[in-house]
Amino acid sequence: MDVRKITDELSVSPQIAVADLPALARLGFRAVICNRPDGEGADQPTFEEIEAAARKAGLEAAYVPVQSGKVRDEDVAAFGRALADLPRPVLAYCRSGTRSVTLWSLHEAKRRPLPEILAATKAAGYDMSGVARRIANGGRTPTDRADARFDVVIVGGGAGGIATAASLQRRKPDLSIAIIDPADVHYYQPGWTLVGAGVFAPAETARTMAALIPAGVKWIKAAVAAFEPQNDAVILDGCRVVRYDRLVVAPGLKLDWGAIEGLPETLGRNGVTSNYRFDLAPYTWQLVQEMRQGRALFTQPPMPIKCAGAPQKAMYLSGDAWSRGGVLKDIDIQFMNAGGVLFGVREYVPALMRYVEKYGVALNFFHNLVAIDGEAKKATFRVAKPDAEPAEVTVDFDMIHVVPPQVAPDFIRVSPLADAAGWVDVDPATLRHKTHQNIWSLGDVMNAPNAKTAAAARKQAPVVAENIVADIEGRSPAAAYDGYGSCPLTVERGKIVLAEFGYGGVLKPSFPKWLIDGTRPSRLAWLLKERILPPVYWQAMLKGREWLARPEAVTAAAG
Repeated sequence: MDVRKITDELSVSPQIAVADLPALARLGFRAVICNRPDGEGADQPTFEEIEAAARKAGLEAAYVPVQSGKVRDEDVAAFGRALADLPRPVLAYCRSGTRSVTLWSLHEAKRRPLPEILAATKAAGYDMSGVARRIANGGRTPTDRADARFDVVIVGGGAGGIATAASLQRRKPDLSIAIIDPADVHYYQPGWTLVGAGVFAPAETARTMAALIPAGVKWIKAAVAAFEPQNDAVILDGCRVVRYDRLVVAPGLKLDWGAIEGLPETLGRNGVTSNYRFDLAPYTWQLVQEMRQGRALFTQPPMPIKCAGAPQKAMYLSGDAWSRGGVLKDIDIQFMNAGGVLFGVREYVPALMRYVEKYGVALNFFHNLVAIDGEAKKATFRVAKPDAEPAEVTVDFDMIHVVPPQVAPDFIRVSPLADAAGWVDVDPATLRHKTHQNIWSLGDVMNAPNAKTAAAARKQAPVVAENIVADIEGRSPAAAYDGYGSCPLTVERGKIVLAEFGYGGVLKPSFPKWLIDGTRPSRLAWLLKERILPPVYWQAMLKGREWLARPEAVTAAAG
């Protein structure tokens, strides 16, 4: 038997034999549903034989036969009635299990989100993307038509999506472009570090989405449920269908707060904060101002994460505030890093280590936060050092700045666009999908081995725009992305170590060394982050003005 669990109440399998029924009873099943019509195969037992063996084993049985490849709406209704009538857990079977999984998926369509259904079936080894549109339609067979069509559809109205739309418009104003995003507010996320240090007000980092969508670009305010790349279609919640000639995928990533036991319940209170959320960054600054003594923990989860330097930025700026307030000597600062190094590009480590020593930071590598008890003020870490048995340690805290694990959004991870790890699978230079030639991706959601930063998206958007225009005109890819990312490491109020690097950790400075030496703390770099980069973001990047972001030609990059 090949029994595959879908939920606690239902499992599926390929064709079972009469002799399997006692074993199924021993496994705890209480009923079986046959979804294979009698006589479909020569070696197939009849339902009457299965039912008799089931009763003998103490199981109930139901017969909901479905013709292969033709799951009708009435079949789904019959399957639902059988599930309601039978004791749980239930095993449903057909020739391969696919019909049973399809029936369950369509039956659950009204009560579960599409990504959850696709994830559960994918984990069991069944790909339901072919019926995703029908699942999104509440399990009913939809009419096969598009509600809208555009030359270019962009999924995601964040930094990468809006910048790409603006860059496309500047190159080819006659394109019909749509951005799909359900959010009302667009955030300048690089500013949240400075909100958590009392430098920026929260309102400075937020603007309405409607104010930022480029004029002439259609904003579809909806969530994406699934992709049908074989049909050049995006399925929205509610089963609306948007078709495209070319697709750009840039929805960002998912902050997986729930992956840390106890964290969602205590965020924003009990001394538990994070600059990774707009509403929590002010709480970080409140805690820093109020803290006069005790232990402060700063965590960093396994890679990849959005802005790998951000966990340290919060730590350094907090240490600086405590130093200025004369209380640093009474505060025990601990950096709990799931990785094994302070920063991934070694040229910047010496400057950072000087601040580690200045603030008396204890570095705890290979420590991954797995649970937190806010009321007890205890954090539990899984410690997995090389050549040592994994262990768990619990550490008391007075304040903890948490960075959550980060994964691709659910609807991306279960889509045909994803690689084995769930990220959109692209060529790292052209940012074109490796399988679907009319799809590109940029920003935090794709799998190129670059740092996930807004500065990276600023460089990627013109590359994607240039290559889409080349494709429209029948030319080969015209631009290449070199992996550029920037991480302005705020080591103290008024000074920044400006880390700029590309693929393989190669340094990629934007300015001459005499102006800004990125390997040393610089006041000019602070001025760049505090005063210059925000207007560059709002007034240049999101409007297609490619300041310091003109794409390299493919030939030049290859040479």
